[in-house]
Amino acid sequence: MHPRLSVSAVSSWRWTLDEDLAFWADAEIAHVGLSFRKLEDHGIDAAIARIRDAGVRVSNLVELGWWDLAETATWRTQQERLERAVDVASDLGGCLVLTTGPALRLDWDDAATRFCDALVPVLERAARSDVPVTVEHTGPLRLDLSFCTSFTDGADLARRAGIGLCMEISSCFAERDLIGRVASSADVLEHVQVSDFVIGSLCTPDRAVPGDGDIPLERIVGALLGAGYPGAFELELVGPRIEDEGYRSAISRSVERLDLLLSRLDAQRA
Repeated sequence: MHPRLSVSAVSSWRWTLDEDLAFWADAEIAHVGLSFRKLEDHGIDAAIARIRDAGVRVSNLVELGWWDLAETATWRTQQERLERAVDVASDLGGCLVLTTGPALRLDWDDAATRFCDALVPVLERAARSDVPVTVEHTGPLRLDLSFCTSFTDGADLARRAGIGLCMEISSCFAERDLIGRVASSADVLEHVQVSDFVIGSLCTPDRAVPGDGDIPLERIVGALLGAGYPGAFELELVGPRIEDEGYRSAISRSVERLDLLLSRLDAQRA
């Protein structure tokens, strides 16, 4: 498996941590993204021990929740959760991948200011532990998860907050001048999530195995490599296509295809 290829635990949404670890061992997947939800369900300390024993390399932590940005009195609960996640990442490696939560009635810039304010104690702890923190942009249909719904806005918000950017390819592949924006955002790109999308689907999330859909992945991944992006390319597969096919098949096919793509692009650049 290509050393920069990672598999997210979100790709096996309904599995437990134990089921993930068993599958990763069987499939010889040694580079993974972790679901903080699954770690909490297992028990954080016990989960850390299990992951250490498994010998997997960790690219990131996701499923970290979000704030009600309009209600500052609620922030501390989420800050404490993220501080625990920082401690886990300090132990196991990887970056944190955050979504902002909805803006609801807040103006975009007001929501961005509050997001930055809410992050302050989390970033102080992350800096002491040398843990990278990123913000992920979503698609415009996921305003429940984030008010930041484009790659360009994600890069702007990351700079404003003083953090990295997680690029979710399936949420931005159709944006105008994406390749140019990737090149101009190399300073904040910290993590990349990969999947495919079949144009015509009217539900979200509805990600597909790379090569099964319409995203020009070779062009986009090639542009990321050309821009000097140094991090992981993480498979994050969610939605009915993945559920219908089954996690083992969908993840295995995705690993095979992304491994071939990364290896081919490496050879072209050699």
